[in-house]
Amino acid sequence: MSSDLPPPATVLLCYENVSGSCIKTSYSPGPRVILYAVFGFGSLLAVFGNLLVITSVLHFKQLHSPAHFLIASLACADFLVGATVMPFSMVRSVESCWYFGQSFCTFHTCFDAAFCYSSLFHLCFISIDRYIAVTDPLAYPIKFTVSVSGICIGISWTLPVAYSGAVFYTGASEDGLEELSSALHCIGGCQVVVNQDWVLIDFLIFFIPTLVIIILYSKIFLVAKQQAIKIENSQSKAESSSESYKARVARRERKAATTLGVTVVAFLISWLPYTIDSLIDAFMGFITPAYIYEIFCWFGYYNSAMNPLIYALFYPWFRKAIKIILSGKLLKNSSSTINLFSK
Repeated sequence: MSSDLPPPATVLLCYENVSGSCIKTSYSPGPRVILYAVFGFGSLLAVFGNLLVITSVLHFKQLHSPAHFLIASLACADFLVGATVMPFSMVRSVESCWYFGQSFCTFHTCFDAAFCYSSLFHLCFISIDRYIAVTDPLAYPIKFTVSVSGICIGISWTLPVAYSGAVFYTGASEDGLEELSSALHCIGGCQVVVNQDWVLIDFLIFFIPTLVIIILYSKIFLVAKQQAIKIENSQSKAESSSESYKARVARRERKAATTLGVTVVAFLISWLPYTIDSLIDAFMGFITPAYIYEIFCWFGYYNSAMNPLIYALFYPWFRKAIKIILSGKLLKNSSSTINLFSK
């Protein structure tokens, strides 16, 4: 007697014929190619775009300043996201499997978080730099020196790496969630669970620098508006050469602050959904669907590719540096002394 029941659906596994393998969610060929193209493009843009920023700042002597060193260090964090985080996350997102081993899973998760926090710390110090530059442009070169910039860069790298390593390599993030972690563990997976205490700490680490940035940039644009009104009112009056110089410096610093303000807003928009979702998820029993989690992750990852585009859009010196680098003129002995700020 024949049966009218349909055959059972085939369950795809990350590792066939391996006991304890994770279940694989497979995309059809069309969406799969599109996802690889979108994620791969973001990774390449983050790598080569930030490499151009780093090369520009390190090569051209005119860019050897505390502010530009901070920008170059921020570009390093974004470059590492594009080179060491995004390619492996791309495979995880499209294949729904982790093929790179458990040890590298921990390493990848650790540096994923570290580079994110490093970017935020850089932006916080950049906001401090811009605040001093706009509110006291003449004393700025004395207050924010290369040494001070170096200390800020050191803090922006050391603290995030140390914190992420302490959380993920010690297993502290899984305290109290051992049963859930065991249930999620399978061969071909890279599921990292973080308990409520550490999620709350993560949120505070994100929120406090963000609050500092918002307060400083609010003051920056308030001062900038007051300076613009003062300069406009004084245009009809005779000005001394020192006053004219101060006005030019203030105008230049305001423009730089505006550009970096756009960078800050882009970062917050990119990472805020993931941060808020992580906080809510931890207190609601990890209910976020996997595909929503991946969307939030990639929304944040793409921020690393956006910064060079923002610089190219707002910084004439960066556009000129790109032309010099791509044309091969960088190899000339005199290229490092080219004036990037000339009209």
